[in-house]
Amino acid sequence: MKTIVPLLQNVPLFQELSQTDLLGIAPLFVEKKVKKGSILFLEGDAGEELFLIKSGVVKIYRLDEAKEIILALFRDGDFFGEMSLINAGLTRSATAETLEACTLYALKRSSFVQYMEKSPRLCLKLLETTMGRLRLANDQIYDLTFLGVRSRIIKTIIRLSEQHGIPTPDGLLIDVKLTHQQLANMVGTVRESVTKVLQELQDDALIKIDKKLITLRNVEAIKAEIR
Repeated sequence: MKTIVPLLQNVPLFQELSQTDLLGIAPLFVEKKVKKGSILFLEGDAGEELFLIKSGVVKIYRLDEAKEIILALFRDGDFFGEMSLINAGLTRSATAETLEACTLYALKRSSFVQYMEKSPRLCLKLLETTMGRLRLANDQIYDLTFLGVRSRIIKTIIRLSEQHGIPTPDGLLIDVKLTHQQLANMVGTVRESVTKVLQELQDDALIKIDKKLITLRNVEAIKAEIR
């Protein structure tokens, strides 16, 4: 499991660990290869594992009267399920499903407790990460409450570019393929509204869409569209 050490070194949660600690914790991870469309856990399941993504994309969502609401997207190098490491017996607050074939590493809480007990820095990092994601959730609640549909769509693609953006000669590429329906599920609207706004942004040469990949040509000009 030495091959997982470079991956761990790039994950904020584990960056405080020494090389010795990383080599010690690496064997505790169990590799899992899963197909596209696989359910990793369901809302309400017992939470006992943290997941680290080596490759692929995972969506985190809830169902509201059978309507899917996407809360987050995670890809290579991201982790999720960290709440299960904080407190035993917590149930999952959302469902996790793969959007692509994925290679994951799973870490059980029972195996990780010994490291949390001897590493205050690691506990602090876990708390910081959890609070950061809570702030992001609060921002999303604010957007749903006070912003119109167009502004929510624009703010969502900006946030995706911050999380998954890759600089290219054409602009900032969101390196995750998303359908208009999936974007609608993130924003809390219907697919037709997403299609309309994205077409308007393309007509104004603010974005480019190619094979479900969105490139932001001028981020500052796009931000100015939020009202």
